[in-house]
Amino acid sequence: MDIPTIPDQTFYLIVLIIVAIVVIIVVAQWRKVAQSKTSVNMLEKEIQLKKMSMVEKDIETKRLMDNPIPLPKDQQDSLKAIRQSTTDVRNEIGYLHSEINERLARLEAQTEQKKLEKMLKEIEAKEKKLNNKK
Repeated sequence: MDIPTIPDQTFYLIVLIIVAIVVIIVVAQWRKVAQSKTSVNMLEKEIQLKKMSMVEKDIETKRLMDNPIPLPKDQQDSLKAIRQSTTDVRNEIGYLHSEINERLARLEAQTEQKKLEKMLKEIEAKEKKLNNKK
């Protein structure tokens, strides 16, 4: 049995240190992957819970819509008036929007007409100039 020499011992020590570093890196990466998987699983569970909550709220809303609570006559009249005023406001908004679009179209047409008239005058002036040179 040979007794390892000093250089051999140094070599083994360096190899041992490198192996230890690699093992530490692998373990650290493995923990990160495990934590990431756990985080992803938690997020998936949260998403599922939110979806279930949304479905429950939707079902509850539909149930309330199907079984309306009877309102007293004065509240029904008030609700009817609110709906009518909302409709009136929407109609007014539609009219104003149409009027704005019409005025904008007319303004654009007038601007275009002025540009074309200016170009026509410039062309006529250039034609006159050319005719005078002949």
